[in-house]
Amino acid sequence: MSLPPEKASELKQIIHQQLVKMDVHGRIREVLAETIREELAPEHQQLSTEDLIKALRQRGIIDDVMKELKFVTDVNEKERTSAPKPSTHFVDRERPVLQKTNIDPTRRYLYLQVLGGKAFLEHLQEPEPLPGQICSTFTLCLHFRNQRFRSKPVPCACEPDFHDGFLLEVHKDSLGDGSKMVDATTMLSICDPVHMVLIKTDTFGETTLVASYFLEWRSVLAAENGITNVAVELLGVGTESKVSVGILNIRLEMYPQLNKTLSPEITNTQFALERQKTAEKERLFLVYAKQWWREYLQIRPTHNVRLVKIFAQDENGVNRPVCSYIRPLRAGRLLDTPRQAARFVSVLGYERAPVIGGGGGKQEQWCTLLAFLCRNKGDCEDHANLLCSLLLGFGLEAFVCVGTKAKGVPHTWVMTCGTDGTITFWESLTGHRYIHRPINPDDPPLVEQPKPLYPYRTIGCIFNHQKFLGNCQPSDAVEVCVFHLHDESKWKPMSGEAIKSVCSPGTTSSVPPFPPLCASTIDAAVTSNELELQLRILVSEHRKDLGLSTVWDDHLSYLLSPALAAYELERTTSISAGNEEFQDAVRRAVPDGHTFKGFPIHFVYRNARRAFATCLRSPFCEEIICCRGDQVRLAVRVRVFTYPESACAVWIMFACKYRSVL
Repeated sequence: MSLPPEKASELKQIIHQQLVKMDVHGRIREVLAETIREELAPEHQQLSTEDLIKALRQRGIIDDVMKELKFVTDVNEKERTSAPKPSTHFVDRERPVLQKTNIDPTRRYLYLQVLGGKAFLEHLQEPEPLPGQICSTFTLCLHFRNQRFRSKPVPCACEPDFHDGFLLEVHKDSLGDGSKMVDATTMLSICDPVHMVLIKTDTFGETTLVASYFLEWRSVLAAENGITNVAVELLGVGTESKVSVGILNIRLEMYPQLNKTLSPEITNTQFALERQKTAEKERLFLVYAKQWWREYLQIRPTHNVRLVKIFAQDENGVNRPVCSYIRPLRAGRLLDTPRQAARFVSVLGYERAPVIGGGGGKQEQWCTLLAFLCRNKGDCEDHANLLCSLLLGFGLEAFVCVGTKAKGVPHTWVMTCGTDGTITFWESLTGHRYIHRPINPDDPPLVEQPKPLYPYRTIGCIFNHQKFLGNCQPSDAVEVCVFHLHDESKWKPMSGEAIKSVCSPGTTSSVPPFPPLCASTIDAAVTSNELELQLRILVSEHRKDLGLSTVWDDHLSYLLSPALAAYELERTTSISAGNEEFQDAVRRAVPDGHTFKGFPIHFVYRNARRAFATCLRSPFCEEIICCRGDQVRLAVRVRVFTYPESACAVWIMFACKYRSVL
């Protein structure tokens, strides 16, 4: 096939541009030098074209070029009108189509690329996963100035194959200047880091927090061409916060390119000044906190055993004031009421921080909000901090309480103060609410005292983002505690200015910004159907092992839906509704002389096998699943209720009806 001269020159130009774009000439020169050095040094013989082609093929350079050319061919094939011959088997030659992003040309963007990882030595012996095999995965979560991103999951390996790009908008805080493009000097004053959290998900869907890192991105402002490559060493969490877990290769680039880059001396001076300012503020707060504690102990020597917690360690082992873990958090359209917020927090998984060694001690680890949300589970402190932040966002006066439960077990929960003086305790792990009515120890013995329904025994201090109050009443027992927070003889306050100096957003670089909540990515109907189908198979197999046949009643299964909806409504609002209709429908579906049995159960995970194993441990549920008798009909209904951050409440109800022969 011959081409006209103009087309031939155009084609040559396109090929030349492609080779320049891929830097093929540079790579050929490198291979040529390497081949001469390695193979031809002893003999000094001539290097043939075949030798060079062989070397290029071994290093994958020819394959790279062919891939690029194949992509162009595919595009051309799509443009042809004639239908190709049908293939005997399916071959997917299409590359994934990249979705276009709407980029505002008047805004500045930071393009952050993660170009693989290395030295994840814990996975050194991990075998290469087979195609289709379920394996453990790494996922990288990012937060920057109210924007959140999540990488594609990649198989856990010594050199995980991360290849993701994230477009982060760098905008001004002031609304008036929102439309103007920020220049390098303005960006230098934006001290918000890029918070990166690495999560490992095992083959059972269980998540583990691997690392939490704050990336200083402003080095790109002094980089030539507005591009810089950074090797980020990730350290472990908790007891392993000084141990390296791996290295990520990160490339930072500014869009559009900066007209004028800053000198490295300017950026380094800015970073040094910020560190110095932060260190000074933290030093002054520490001096103040020590003085406050001395005064608190002088009130009563027994105060030294009360749970008054001024500082707490985060996942990186950094000591931070407890007030910095709270901030008013608005959930936008994702949560409508404070009680719904309490329900959302309660369905996030509960897991104590892991302890190395015995002794029954509790490892302290208060997670930053991003680490808690990405992992989808945490300790009671994480739950209480999130619930308090959400209740503050809903305009309530909320505090986190630090104290103990039964048997002196340390615990945190949330308290709200009504304008009429009503004190309400919120248990963040269950969503339960309790009204606090104090017992007056000076009342005569015959006066009837309120019986506390809450599980809390003692309270040492309460705090939110602006206040910290130590309990200095004669007794720290919750039942006799009076919550007159303005009475300094009962509650010793910390200076609001001192708290503000280290805990307000942007005051110090050590206080991480709060991320926004993300909507659920779970399809409730699809997930409910999948779980229900899996449970039917598990029940049928279990009964088959016992020598029992299984007949499902689809109509009875459907009738269980209103009950599950009512249970979730009751958990969220404490209001029971719709029970009469459910009972009436079941009575109609169960003929005279038949018996109906039902067993509802609630989970916060979506693993059908694990849920089934838990159900069998209940004698009531086992009695239904293993039901023997005449005309036995089984039913199961699953209802998944989704919440932000892909948290979910899973309700399962097993039921059976059979003819009574006695």
